[in-house]
Amino acid sequence: MIKELDIKNSHERCRNIGIDTEQVFSKKILNEIELNIRYVVNRELIINALPHIENLVKYSECDEFFYILTDCDGCILSVIGDEKTVSEISDMKIIPGAYMDEENIGTNSIGMVILNKCPAMVSSSEHYIKAYGKWASFAAPIKDNNGLIIGILSIVGSSVQFHNHTIGMIMSSCSSIEKMIEIQRLSRAQYVIDKHIKTVFDAIPKALIISDIEGKIRTYNKKALEIFRAAEEQLKSSKVKDVVKDWDNIIKEIYLSKSVSMEVSILNNSKYRLMAKPIYNTEDNIIEIVYIFEELNKSRNFSDKFKNYQAFYTFDKIISEEESITSTIEYAKKISNNKGTVLITGESGTGKNLFAECIHNYSSRMDGPFVKVNCSSILKPLIESELFGYEYEDTISGKKEINVGKLELADGGTIFIEEVGDLSINAQTKILKMIQESVITRVGSNKPIPVDVRIITSSSKNLKEEVEKGNLRKDLFYRLNVLPIYLPPLRNRKSDISVLIEHFMKIEVQKCNKNNIIIPQEYSSKMLSYNWPGNVEELKNIVKLIVDTEMMPIGYFNEKDCKIVKLLDLNKEHLKFDYIEKQHILKVLKIFKGNITHAAEILGMQRNTLYNKIEKHDISISNLG
Repeated sequence: MIKELDIKNSHERCRNIGIDTEQVFSKKILNEIELNIRYVVNRELIINALPHIENLVKYSECDEFFYILTDCDGCILSVIGDEKTVSEISDMKIIPGAYMDEENIGTNSIGMVILNKCPAMVSSSEHYIKAYGKWASFAAPIKDNNGLIIGILSIVGSSVQFHNHTIGMIMSSCSSIEKMIEIQRLSRAQYVIDKHIKTVFDAIPKALIISDIEGKIRTYNKKALEIFRAAEEQLKSSKVKDVVKDWDNIIKEIYLSKSVSMEVSILNNSKYRLMAKPIYNTEDNIIEIVYIFEELNKSRNFSDKFKNYQAFYTFDKIISEEESITSTIEYAKKISNNKGTVLITGESGTGKNLFAECIHNYSSRMDGPFVKVNCSSILKPLIESELFGYEYEDTISGKKEINVGKLELADGGTIFIEEVGDLSINAQTKILKMIQESVITRVGSNKPIPVDVRIITSSSKNLKEEVEKGNLRKDLFYRLNVLPIYLPPLRNRKSDISVLIEHFMKIEVQKCNKNNIIIPQEYSSKMLSYNWPGNVEELKNIVKLIVDTEMMPIGYFNEKDCKIVKLLDLNKEHLKFDYIEKQHILKVLKIFKGNITHAAEILGMQRNTLYNKIEKHDISISNLG
């Protein structure tokens, strides 16, 4: 922690470099382009730090506190606090892009951290700038595993001193952020190693597979995917015997001869020269086997360019008997090949994602990529780089870092922007330009990139209200709302509820390999009258819960009698007619203490018939007398 002498020395430096105590604004504030580059460079820090800061705000005991996150140079990346406080400090240009180092804004806690490499508290008149004298601030460094500062987290408030637990929370948050970043970097390092190995494997012109001793495939190269005409997940979950004929003889030969060189047929009947060798551990036991396939006949190339960007749903998969939905389907089909932008609105869970995929698969772009971006799940400072990509030069290594954005990946196909109302203003401006010019520019670059992309957007918000609030550009709204689609909530589609319950029940029963079950009438009627605020997604999840537990959720549908109800299995013994008949005959026989004549009379059947049924059901009447 800094001492009184550190403050004194800082004030002396401020006087020497000519900082005016009456100064309010930082001497250095980045423009929009420069700030976006900072966001990209500090992407890792932002992603890991902002959730922690938001939790600090959420559980803060004082509304007047605000939190500042900067990079290692003191450039503000984010300012978070209550709306009133943030608005006040915005007037003082304490905003993203402003520098909080000593050289630009005098003595403050962030500047002291940069200079002294340790946590710093600066209160009241200890600030060199008079306008900052009403605050106390505490800042702590965020370091990487080499001890280098990568960011700074500061809390600022009107109190003269912070409680020890407040300082403890900041220190704890910094520590947590550091750990998260370290874990992610280690993960990326391992990824790089794995990627390097895979690159080497993929450079081998022959198909290569490595399996364990039981033949389960562990590693493969690109050529292997081609010759076996398989997707990665398919090959990964396979055994060698699933793709190569006569594997049992191959493995025997390996154990006998330590290596194999022979002609084999794979499952598509293509012929290959197989070379197989075992890999041993330190105890000279076989742990893995390497298989190399040398092509004898030409094999068809396997292309799966857009396997990660595909739409799976088609209009025939939409389950509905409501005219409002069936007419919307017909309308959606008609506009599928229209070049105009589509805006799908409706409450959460109404099927906006489903309709977007169907439109893509019904259009001439169905063979192109279908790329999804959910704006509500991306931090606002990073939305722009996510959509448009980025490039920058690493100041340490000198290497140029390039990341292709989602719009570029969607070239020739469709991009589906979910919750478009959550777009940052900067991203909105660039989206508008892209719609007008069919050109994008990566963050940190001036090079225009032409793209051919169909845009479909969705929102669960009222976008007209967002326009009035200033959260959404009016001109962008009209550009997005060219071909509008509205999906009504499930509570307005009552006839669909029973249809969807039956549909999802069938899927879940098959998935879980269970017998058919029935829902008691009193509960099924409650499900039909329930409002379903989560719409189709909520109904789907409830049906899954019912099938998994074979019980109705207690009190979920506001029923008065909140007892656990065990659902009936249609294939259970007690639901069969023979079982019911046996129990009824037993009941009557018990009443008449085994008297066949009286029992037959009450049951409305002949004595001989009753005797036959007693024999059929293996009923003993000796104990009924």
